Amino acid sequence: MRVIVTGGAGFIGSAVVRHLVLDKGYEVLNIDKLTYAGTKTSVRAVDDQPGYRFLQADICDCAAIAEALAGFKPDRIMHLAAESHVDRSITGAKDFIDTNVVGTFTMLECARQYWLTLDGAEKEAFRFLHVSTDEVYGSLGDEGLFTEETPYDPSSPYSASKAASDHLAKAWARTYGLPVVVSNCSNNYGPYHFPEKLIPLIILNALEGKSLPVYGSGANVRDWLYVEDHARALDIIAERGRIGETYNVGGRNERRNIDVVTRICELMDRLRPQSEPHSHLITHVTDRPGHDARYAIDATKLETELGWKAQENFDTGIEKTVRWYLENEWWWAPLRKGYEGSRLGLLDTDDKASV
Repeated sequence: MRVIVTGGAGFIGSAVVRHLVLDKGYEVLNIDKLTYAGTKTSVRAVDDQPGYRFLQADICDCAAIAEALAGFKPDRIMHLAAESHVDRSITGAKDFIDTNVVGTFTMLECARQYWLTLDGAEKEAFRFLHVSTDEVYGSLGDEGLFTEETPYDPSSPYSASKAASDHLAKAWARTYGLPVVVSNCSNNYGPYHFPEKLIPLIILNALEGKSLPVYGSGANVRDWLYVEDHARALDIIAERGRIGETYNVGGRNERRNIDVVTRICELMDRLRPQSEPHSHLITHVTDRPGHDARYAIDATKLETELGWKAQENFDTGIEKTVRWYLENEWWWAPLRKGYEGSRLGLLDTDDKASV
């Protein structure tokens, strides 16, 4: 099995690459632009594997992508390359439109042209998996879950760009017959997560005795999914998902942001005790513009139709994650030098809230 993974040096993409190469024994071509959040150290574990290759390229570069497809001849494309941080999208939306919308269009068109060159069983077996987010659905109230039929209602430039890319992927399936499958996931966490995101930011700030920023009251709820569970789900969806269908991937682990931060503090108190509880570092800062109140995924379709189940609950996954960061400074320290935890996405220059 030959698989192209775009964005395979990023957080979720690298987990997919490691799973496909180390657990499944697939040949993998990892295509990544290596922007600030992509690092080849995230796939160091597969560097010496004979079936693994890496190509530094921009998914908006049609010539480079077409050449890669023609040379590697993939059986599947798993498209994960994306700009993903909501805060960055608030003050720098253009990068999100370029990568998430134009880049996805480029990938779909290059994949379609390649697919048309295939014959018989190879053409029938080919799949293009477009990986997206639950943020395209907008915000939930206190009850209910996002399903595959939930109407789209994006709130941020990031989620709007991902919604647009989802619609492009489904249009290429309906208009051209390209064998596309779409997935939408809840918030991921785990090893190799770039330090600007909530969980690694809190772990590393706590380790360094810095303040732990919580937007608003911290009452915003997210459904947390361990990244290695997500990687397994994506492999299953690419292999057995029905063409033109959407599959939601969630961990069934709803937590308020303040409770996530508090749990990390408790683990840090046990694993790296200081003179005071780490919770004294918690600081409530001005809320993010357009901050959705609650996300929660109904993964019933994926669980019943394709047989996937999450192996980690939040308590087991968060302890694994904290321990991983404490034991792998070699990975995060260079990234931390370029991003030291300052707040992003502030519209008001007079807002002094920061970490």
